[in-house]
Amino acid sequence: MTTPTALNAREAVVASAVGLHARPASVFVAAAAAAPFAVQITGPSGKTVNAASLLSVLALGVQHGERVVIAPALSVDRNGAELDPAVAAEVIADLVAIVEHNHDA
Repeated sequence: MTTPTALNAREAVVASAVGLHARPASVFVAAAAAAPFAVQITGPSGKTVNAASLLSVLALGVQHGERVVIAPALSVDRNGAELDPAVAAEVIADLVAIVEHNHDA
């Protein structure tokens, strides 16, 4: 198994008043599941979970203002090909934008 590179990992601050819960989490999970590679999210406690699993993301219990780290889970895409750094950076940036958007506004 190949391990992810920290190069494409990005930190995000949760903007929604309810934290990464309910609607904000479902929007994030849907985008992570649609990514061309597996994505992981690490909560403030240091626990890392599959970003495409709603229950796992909700279980992190991330609150408003807390920081998470979003990164590719592997250095290969879903087809087993080497992960394109430009594609990974774009997808991770999109996921960061979802987390840093106030879905309650």
